[in-house]
Parts: sequence; C-alpha cells; structure tokens
Amino acid sequence: MTLAIFDLDNTLIAGDSDHAWGQFLADKGIVDAEVYRKANDQFYQDYLDGKLDMTRYLEFSLAPLAKHPMSDLLKWREQFVNERIKPLMLNKADALVRSHRDQGHYILIITATNRFVTEPIAEHVGVDHLIATDPEMVNGRYTGAIAGIPSFKEGKVTRLESWLKEQRHSLDGSYFYSDSHNDIPLLEIVDIPVAVDPDEKLENYAKKNNWKVISLR
Repeated sequence: MTLAIFDLDNTLIAGDSDHAWGQFLADKGIVDAEVYRKANDQFYQDYLDGKLDMTRYLEFSLAPLAKHPMSDLLKWREQFVNERIKPLMLNKADALVRSHRDQGHYILIITATNRFVTEPIAEHVGVDHLIATDPEMVNGRYTGAIAGIPSFKEGKVTRLESWLKEQRHSLDGSYFYSDSHNDIPLLEIVDIPVAVDPDEKLENYAKKNNWKVISLR
C-alpha cells in the first residue's frame, strides 16, 4: 500500500501546534505567563533556526502535563483545539489528504510535537496512523519524561523505519510532505518528497534536488 506521509505543523495546519499549546497555557494562566511565553518563543526560534535542543525542550514542554490531573488536561485540550487549532485548518490540506485517500493510499502523520497535543488534531484530519513524540505515563498521569525516541530530525526516520518493520509496509511509491528543513532526513528516503510552503533552507534544498514545491495556504 502506498504511504502518504505528512508533517503536521506549518504543513497540514497554518501554524505550530506545540508553540500554540504553550501560548494557550500562558494565556489561560495555567503556567507563569511571562516566563513561559519567553521560553516558548525562544525554543520555537531555535527550532526554526535548526538548533533546537530537543531534550531541553521536551523537559520544558512536558512539565505542565505532569502537574495537572488528566481531567483538567483533557478539558483544556478540547478548548485549545476549538479555539486555537480549528482556525488554522487549511482547505487545501484537507483536499490533498482526501485525494490520497481516494487513491487508496495509507495516510500517516509524523510529527515531533507530542502525542497529547497532536492526537485530536490527527483525528480531525482523518489519518490512518499518527507517529508523535510520546510522553511517558504512569498510573494514568504524565511524568514529564518521554517514552522512547522523539520523532524529530533523524528520530523521525528511526521511528518510521521501526513502524514500517512492525506493519510490514514499505516506502515504495511513498510521499512525504513537510515545510521544514528539520525534516530533510526523512524527505530524502521517500520516493516523492514534497516541500510545502517551505522555510528558506528547505526551499533552497528542494530546488537544488528538483523536489516538488507546493503551497497549501
């Protein structure tokens, strides 16, 4: 079965869900707004610049999950998706996913953003499977740590290859859509890499390698 693989943030949606979740927590007073917003913005800039320390970022971004009961987290997440994510949904992205679905392709999202934030977004998009960074959970509560390998940069390749082996899928005829130069390692191993509203580094790399460049905005 042909795989149609999508990055999520700034690809299928017109924004970054991880950064938006941090802004939401700050705006609602769930975290120290001034301190958290400053750190959240700096981590996001580091990501854009290709120098994000993923370990430090995950310690920061997963900490609020460990401080609150699941009932509160789920309530806040539903509000977050309705208020912050749904306005970022893109009609052209929905149409692209639908076109792959109509061709009988298997739809997969792979994202560095954690599963707690991205799971309801993936459900809304309507995908067959989600690979995301997995927060560790013990006795029904998040610990603030991660479980396994973060699906970031080369980690996306590692996580995808592990999943392919488990599911007995292959990358024959596969597509991968992404906006970010951080995803070049994965873009390089699929048959059909597509740069979507790419950042400058990815756009230059895509043009150099004759990859397709599209816009969903």
